[in-house]
Amino acid sequence: MLENLGALTGSPWIYAVVALSVLFDIVLPVLPSGVLVITAATAAAAAGTGAGHVPREVPDILVLTLCAATASVLGDLAVYRLAWRGGERLDRAIARSRRLTTAQERLGTALSRGGGALVVIARFAPAGRSIVSLAAGAAHRKVREFLPWSALAGVAWAGYSVALGYFGGQWLGATWLATGVSLVALFGAGAGAAFLVRRPRAAATHEASAV
Repeated sequence: MLENLGALTGSPWIYAVVALSVLFDIVLPVLPSGVLVITAATAAAAAGTGAGHVPREVPDILVLTLCAATASVLGDLAVYRLAWRGGERLDRAIARSRRLTTAQERLGTALSRGGGALVVIARFAPAGRSIVSLAAGAAHRKVREFLPWSALAGVAWAGYSVALGYFGGQWLGATWLATGVSLVALFGAGAGAAFLVRRPRAAATHEASAV
């Protein structure tokens, strides 16, 4: 695996590629940002295992995590600001989408009560990051309510993804098996997050009244 990707994982450009992928996957969820982060982290782990055919220069784990987390927050803020300025056309588009309307209502309740765990959970769900950032901006939630949770979500997602790749590489070696197992764990977290985000509105209302 690393022989094929060595030119990229062994170059400082890996940070730029990861950052751009994470930044833009909020509007293009098909971009393989999670795959890139895990692959880069697996390459970093390979140096510690002494595996052969490893690029001479491998990504730094802390820098990789920082790049992914920072790009995640910047992407969130960009969509948040665009939605803030969206005007009546965007409001009508959201009103026609049950998914966006529900997300907007749940997010507004969560942020106004000082709890933005929904922002963190949604970061792991497919397209959840896009929906939450769009809903927060369209609802004109204050940036001081949204930004701290977006930052926490970015750090949590980046840290989790890097840890999967790094420890997978440490335990299973720098192989496709290590990357595959790490990706399964990442997609599993995404499936769990999607289930939590899509819980029926009645359940969310019950939770809010119980607190």
